[in-house]
Amino acid sequence: MADFQAYFTIFVIWVVSTILVRSILSKTRHRGRLPPSPFALPIIGHLHLLAPIPHQALHKLSARYGPLIHIFLGSVPCLVASSPDTAREFLKTHEGSFSDRPKIAAVDYLTYGSADFSFAPYGPYWKFMKKLCMSELLGGRTLDQLLPVRREEMRKFLQFVLKKAIANEAVDVGGELIRVTNNVISRMIMSERCSEEEHEADKVRKLVHEIAVLTGKFNLADFIWFCKKLDLQGFHGRLKEVKDKYDKLTERIIKEHEEERKRNNKIGEGDNSMKDLLHILLDIAEDEKSEMKLTRENIKAFILDIFAAGTDTSAITVEWALAELINHPEIMKKAREEIEQVIGHSRLVEESDIPNLPFLQAITKETLRLHPTGPLIVRESTQDCVIRGYEIPARTRLFVNVWAIGRDPSYWENPLEFYPERFYGTQDNQTRRQMDVRGQHFELLPFGSGRRGCPGTTLALQLVQTTLAAMIQCFEWEVSGESGNTVVDMEEGPGLTLSRAHPLVCIPIARLNPFPLL
Repeated sequence: MADFQAYFTIFVIWVVSTILVRSILSKTRHRGRLPPSPFALPIIGHLHLLAPIPHQALHKLSARYGPLIHIFLGSVPCLVASSPDTAREFLKTHEGSFSDRPKIAAVDYLTYGSADFSFAPYGPYWKFMKKLCMSELLGGRTLDQLLPVRREEMRKFLQFVLKKAIANEAVDVGGELIRVTNNVISRMIMSERCSEEEHEADKVRKLVHEIAVLTGKFNLADFIWFCKKLDLQGFHGRLKEVKDKYDKLTERIIKEHEEERKRNNKIGEGDNSMKDLLHILLDIAEDEKSEMKLTRENIKAFILDIFAAGTDTSAITVEWALAELINHPEIMKKAREEIEQVIGHSRLVEESDIPNLPFLQAITKETLRLHPTGPLIVRESTQDCVIRGYEIPARTRLFVNVWAIGRDPSYWENPLEFYPERFYGTQDNQTRRQMDVRGQHFELLPFGSGRRGCPGTTLALQLVQTTLAAMIQCFEWEVSGESGNTVVDMEEGPGLTLSRAHPLVCIPIARLNPFPLL
């Protein structure tokens, strides 16, 4: 027994010594000419400084050490850019060196070895999928064809809220917004809406939620080098279970689409019916002339991308916007007056009305400035490069802190104030009025920038602006909670997306009589 304890003690000392030496050597090797860095602990580096909410913690570090800092997340070297100028350096000037996404173990496994679009390595396949997204899958023609889907789901949502208003019952605004965006995305992908019943689309939605929870959890294997091949947290079994369920479901849905395509081809209706995104993907996969062959895994992984990226993000943005408007009734009143002037009371606002509602657009921009649903843009360097005189080695992870950039007092006057007028009004703020959210202005990057910018920006803006406009037009919103409390709490919650810490629960009051849905 004594011999065993001695051998065990020697083994522990050897392991700890190896870890410390490797940690010291790793940091010494990259110490040359790197940006400022806080003091790091052995093994974990700066991981302990990221709690409880990473983008807020990184903002505090940047306020102390500067707009470009260097940190170690375990054994992973990282850069944090927290100003528009540093963001431009990485996302435009040196974009070619930072076009990859970091490889996350859980995401790589669930996306069939990064066979998706969002996390695929920069290369021929990624370029092919980017082109397809912009021209076919999420292009203007496809979005126009699927407009009736979005319009119908919006009406169903408003009908639900109207029933709650008539009954004087509270609504979990965020939960219902997630439901309506889920329905839109489900019907766009597979022509089936999510509901309370266990349809295939609803099963996929629930699985995607489980996947988001798993991929959002901290995994030692991604950051501590000696944990890479160890499953210390028991992730592998849970990931395998979820992936197997997702694979069976999507395989069944794809086969149903294939059978439908065969039936339509037999009766000559293959080219006449409205196609959902899955039909378009199958067209491309079956096209012998296509420059790249899409595999079954590519299609399944892309469906996962669209579900994960297109549902809660739009809903969260609308929820934040409504919360800000409730806390700023004078801005709500101004937005409602604009809508009434352009649309009136006899019909519902449509997507085609949005260009004629500049103040509503300003509200959306201001919401995305203060509450970007993706608070951190994440990239990884593919080669050694020199930026601002610093030597950046290949495989360095980059975090662009979009949340911090939107609150930078060097670029925004009164940055913590919700003030849509900064994007609207007189000739004095013409530059701000013309600022868009598509990645050309580095003070405002809610959808990223450059090659890896979000290809679904147009769809997201259509959903967010039309939904918000309809909620403003049709209802008053009273905060449900403690007696006399009319102020909405604006605390942020943890997670990959910028969710609220507390749900927004309101009692809707119908404004229009007769209501245009009836």
